[in-house]
Amino acid sequence: MAPIVMVMNETNAGGVRQRSVEIVVPVYNEAHVLADSIGRLHAYLEESFPFPFRITVADNASTDGTWQEATDLTLRLPHVHAVRLEAKGRGRALKQVWADSTADVVAYMDVDLSTGLEGFLPLVAPLLSGHSDLAIGSRLHRQADVVRGPKREFISRSYNRLLKLGLAARFSDAQCGFKAVRTDVFRALAPHIEDTAWFFDTELLVLAQRNRLRIHEVPVDWVDDPDSRVDIVRTALDDLRGMRRMLRSTVTGRTRVAVPRRARISQVPAARTSPAVKPTGANASLNHLEYAS
Repeated sequence: MAPIVMVMNETNAGGVRQRSVEIVVPVYNEAHVLADSIGRLHAYLEESFPFPFRITVADNASTDGTWQEATDLTLRLPHVHAVRLEAKGRGRALKQVWADSTADVVAYMDVDLSTGLEGFLPLVAPLLSGHSDLAIGSRLHRQADVVRGPKREFISRSYNRLLKLGLAARFSDAQCGFKAVRTDVFRALAPHIEDTAWFFDTELLVLAQRNRLRIHEVPVDWVDDPDSRVDIVRTALDDLRGMRRMLRSTVTGRTRVAVPRRARISQVPAARTSPAVKPTGANASLNHLEYAS
């Protein structure tokens, strides 16, 4: 059976096509929090987000009940879709789902919803309007409101300082789990992104900067998740290796990519219409991916 596709490129009452957003939530063994987090996100977007949207749960080869929870959510919530990959890696999940998306803008956020959802519309609006190419939430922006321990604060600031010194990064926070990008821009950059794990974010941003794409930053309200299972030491070492590889690529000119340029969109929809195709909860298999919508 072929996967059911949710049509998101809808038109408003005046017949103007509305631009759409797909929000990916990568997860690994998150069965204990998935239903609550996706339920909160879905309710918030249905209530206050003025564009067509889809939430896609990307299950990174979980070994607990995450996939069952995800497929159950597709039956209960009309804008939720689920994809299962048989290999781990946040970058791998984002690269696959973003590249296949039919939305105009793709985004992601962490399943713990550490970032205040009030920042989501300010994150994607500059991309939907044609003003910017990528957008990131920043915990290091001077107007951000962040609650986290001194150890994580030190590591975050040190890493971003290294990026500025080593790769001349002009963005302030590479690793905040709250980002968005124009889908056509991502498809152009994707073949040049090698990392499939945590350095994926940094590689995406460095490539964007090297190709003179406009990166919009949003100060976020952010509360540290005490249940975070990120291996800080291993991640830091992987990031340092990734920085070394990116530096070599920059020197050899391999970071230059032909990317689509911005086009201003004058028509901004006032309200979201109902989905043209409603998900039914069917499961399917396509290559190495499993879908539910």
